[in-house]
Amino acid sequence: MIITLIGYRGTGKSSVAPALARSLEWDAVDADVELERRAGRTIREIFETGGETEFRRWERDTLIQLFARSRLVIAAGGGAILNADTRSDMRRAGPVIWLQADVRTIAERLERDAATEQRRPSLTGRSIVEEIEDVLSRREPLYRETADIIIRTDNRTVSEIVVGILEQLPVHLVPSSAARDGESP
Repeated sequence: MIITLIGYRGTGKSSVAPALARSLEWDAVDADVELERRAGRTIREIFETGGETEFRRWERDTLIQLFARSRLVIAAGGGAILNADTRSDMRRAGPVIWLQADVRTIAERLERDAATEQRRPSLTGRSIVEEIEDVLSRREPLYRETADIIIRTDNRTVSEIVVGILEQLPVHLVPSSAARDGESP
């Protein structure tokens, strides 16, 4: 069984995945970090040398390998849902959780993250807010199609987000030791 976190950059996937995994007594992996490890290059470097096509190939290959595991929470890259086969694989692997935040929250989080500019290329060459609005407008239908659970992350701590997820997961996935009633995980 795999739980996949999807959503735009800055919605909290990389922070929530390890906390959720601890609550479930599972492992966690950030798919983008794993992709960079496998490629031996940053996402920005992959885009610079091979463009989005090469990056999406690395992303697909990395996720295929991760979906072969079990008891794993995956923080998927924001664009992983662009591939129809990947969306199907996510759904077959287990619950898919869409982490959402409004555009301003995402922009503020990305601007605070020093690694954003170094590791991630601009997808549109526009301002950060314009890019988020543009990319989200195209991706939201795919996130919605793929997600089993939707969680807002605006103004919520990681612990609050995890509790919200645990409350919506099927009971058989949640160990009795995990918080389901508002306690901190």
